[in-house]
Amino acid sequence: MSKKRIVIFASGSGTNAENIITHFKQATIGEVVLVLSNNKNAKVLERAKNHNINTLHFDKKNLVSEKGILQTLRETKPDLIVLAGFLWKFPEIILKEYPNKVINIHPALLPKYGGKGMYGSYVHKAVIANKETETGITIHYVNEHYDEGAIIFQEKTALSAHETPETVAEKVHALEYEHFPKVIEKLLSPR
Repeated sequence: MSKKRIVIFASGSGTNAENIITHFKQATIGEVVLVLSNNKNAKVLERAKNHNINTLHFDKKNLVSEKGILQTLRETKPDLIVLAGFLWKFPEIILKEYPNKVINIHPALLPKYGGKGMYGSYVHKAVIANKETETGITIHYVNEHYDEGAIIFQEKTALSAHETPETVAEKVHALEYEHFPKVIEKLLSPR
């Protein structure tokens, strides 16, 4: 049985992407075959290259063009497209071609703290400002609206009254690292 093909889109440091890459090096079901970024200086590209994974940098025009990233994906034939810290709205041209094959991870319990501009420390600051007693992660399918696709998985973590955006980020990252690869593996498994 050939391994399922995973393509990752990321915009930044790529710690989640690297965690997924490392996980699937040991897994029999799938492998990361390509990492794409809209940021040519993103650390994720370097991380992927260190694991001998092909990388590609693109601009907005290439993301929405029939001959751009969509063509690359057609050639790559992904079984699953994973957004791991990808900050641009994902284009309908790709979503139409890969229905229920694009997933994202969000650093809060959707539908709370989702939408345009809600990422990273902005989410954690809002969670603290609203004196939430818990937060967590949401892994969901991507649709044409920010953070509104069907929820696949959620996990919670308790918050104290003394949290900072940094301590919330640490708790959320721990959940991401633990659960994101496992959820991807489950999605790739034959039903």
